[in-house]
Order: sequence, then structure tokens, then C-alpha cells
Amino acid sequence: MNIKFRLTLMSFLQFFVWGAWLITIGTYCFNAKGWTGAQFGAIFSTLALSSLFMPALTGIIADKWLNAERLYGILHILYGLVLFYVPKVNDPDTLYYVIFAAMICYMPTISLSNSIAYTILKNNKYDVVKVFPPIRVWGTIGFIVAMWTTNLTGSKANANQFIIGAIGAIALGIFSFTLPKCPPQRSIAKDASLLEQLGLNAFKLFANYKMALFFLFSMFLGAALQLTNMYGDSFLNDFSKIPEYADSLVIKYSTIVMSISQVSETVFILTIPFFLKKFGIKKVMLFSMLAWVLRFGLFGYGNPGDGLWMIILSCIVYGMAFDFFNISGSLFVETTTDSKIRSSAQGLFMMMTNGVGAFLGSKISGFIIDKYFTVGQGDKDWHGIWITFAIYALVVAILFSILFKHKHDPKALENVQH
Repeated sequence: MNIKFRLTLMSFLQFFVWGAWLITIGTYCFNAKGWTGAQFGAIFSTLALSSLFMPALTGIIADKWLNAERLYGILHILYGLVLFYVPKVNDPDTLYYVIFAAMICYMPTISLSNSIAYTILKNNKYDVVKVFPPIRVWGTIGFIVAMWTTNLTGSKANANQFIIGAIGAIALGIFSFTLPKCPPQRSIAKDASLLEQLGLNAFKLFANYKMALFFLFSMFLGAALQLTNMYGDSFLNDFSKIPEYADSLVIKYSTIVMSISQVSETVFILTIPFFLKKFGIKKVMLFSMLAWVLRFGLFGYGNPGDGLWMIILSCIVYGMAFDFFNISGSLFVETTTDSKIRSSAQGLFMMMTNGVGAFLGSKISGFIIDKYFTVGQGDKDWHGIWITFAIYALVVAILFSILFKHKHDPKALENVQH
């Protein structure tokens, strides 16, 4: 196998082993197990908790002691073994720790997979900017294929979804040991403090009003990023309780319908250069926030019948909502921070969105759903839930447009591209 094909396979499996259960764990916890929103919110928050510290720790290990591809393989094998244990778990408190263990192993492999791909491509004299994006797109395709596999095998409401992920993870772990060697770069200075090694020196950026405001809004929007992943499939599945929709294809193939969101991601990524050049980073980030309002609002009014177009449009809008904030936010950090702490600043951006923001979003949304939108025998007022999320996103967008001041500088973006 040539290098590009092997890295494409790695990218495909990297997200296949996550997509097998990420979108459907809500259906498993709510519909199959009957657990509460708070219990599920706590379980889902482990993704964010592990994102707070594991990528930095594994980055240090890969930088100083262990080949990146070996560390990557070990983590995926451990992740697969933990997933194999999930079907034996029958209470939410235990599942919290089991999923937490799985995420401690999995979350750092996302950044590791990028580092491995960059290293191998550079060592083989490839143009990384040109060659890497087509490889990375196969990660999104892997996520979509996993969602379809889970749905078509009838696994979205049972523990088989975790078995699918486990088999893929162990296969990927074994495969990674065949990749070209990526030895430690020892890029971290020997006399660097622990704060510098963990990338925490970037926290001094909070002393800058504009950067502090940016990271604060990153946290607020980070709270919204995983909400439809958490609740989307369970929301569609609950329409089965309404007789007129009980036999709908949307319910039978709810995970496949949700996968339109990931397809949309791959399309909107290609539009970002145009939007950034035309409107600038602040407006593109604002477009993202307004897209989240539409994402949630369309879900709030959609149904599998005459409102099916709203559900599908919501999934299409997701691509803009997710991509525009993540990529334009990353570019804002790249163009406004000192080169000495740029990597740390990018890590801080990820920490505020996928770490702190996602953790708060998981925990608080679970609490709110239990307290205000759960009736009878655990039935949920999904219209109220999605409209509440839409109002939240709208308030964040309005505050961002008023408070965040940033002048569009096309030359700064051109410098990043070149």
C-alpha cells in the first residue's frame, strides 16, 4: 500500500470508531435504558473532560519518549477493549466511568492522527497543504459510514454500536504499528516549565480584552457544538411514539438522516476560503452562530411528515454552523497571537470549545431537560428543548456582534494561506 492510501485508511478508521456510537448513545441511554437527562449529560460530558488534559499529556509523551504511531496504536487498542466492556454495564454511574476511560484513550488520538499524517507526508516530500485535506475528508466519510452501519444493522438502540466501534478500534490499533516510524521530535525544551509543556502559558492571553472575549464566546458556542450529537437521534426516534409517524422512514433510518450533517460538513469546508475573503473572520463566525439558531429552530418545528424539509435543512445548515466557527476561530488565533505561543493558543481555543464549553453544555443541558422539559414517564418536550437551545444561540450571536470588535484584514489571511 502506498503512503497516501495508508494514511487515508487511518483517517477513515479514526472517525469510524467514534461515529459508530457518538450520535446514537443518546438513543441507547434514553430509549433503551430509560436514564435521565442529567445522567446522560454526565456520561456525555466525559468527552469534554478528557479533552481538557489528555491531548496535552499525550503530546508531551509523543514529543519526548514514545513514537507517535506506537502511542496511537496502544491508545486505540485500549479504547477498543473498554468499548467491548460497555454491553456489560447496566447503570449510568458505572457507564460514566467506562465512557470516561474510553474517552481518555480516544480523544488524544484525534490530534495524534494529524501529527502522524503531517510527519509521514513531510518525510516523504509531499506538499502537506495540498495532500492532507483530501486524506482528512475520508475521516468524515468514515464517521458517516459508521453511522450508516449502526443504523442498518439495527444497533442504534442497543449495545452493538459499541462492539462495532471496538472492532474497528482494535483493527486500527494493530494497523498503526505498520505505519512508518514517527520518533519523538523532542521539540519541548529541557528547561521548559510544566506550564509551558502543557501549553498553559497561553493563558496569559486572557489579559488581553479582545482575546479574553474571543475565548469566552468560544466557550459559550462550545456549549452548543455537541447538543445535536447528544440528542438528535433520540429526538427523531421519539417520533415513533406518535402513531402517524410510527412507520416513517425517518424513524427507521434516523441515524442515516442525521448523517446528512456530516455530508454537509465536507461541502461547507470547501466554501470557507470564499466566505473568509469576502466577509472576514468576525462575520463568518457570526454566520456560524446564526446557523446554530437555524439548526436548533428547524429541529424545534420539524417532523417526519410535512415538516421533513425542516429536519433535512437543519442537517444541511449544520455544516456551516460547525465548520465556520471551528476553522475561522482557529484562523483568528493564528493571525492574532505571537508565534512563540501560537500552538499553545490553538490548544487553549480547543480547550475552551471542546473542553470547558462542551462540558458545561453537556451537564447544564441534561439538568435543564430533566427539570423543565421532561413529562410523564420520561417523555420529552423536544419542541421546547430545541427552541430553548435556539434562543441561547441567538443571544450569544447578538452579544458577539455587539461586543466583539475585529477589523477584516485580507492580508492577514493571505499570510496564513502562504
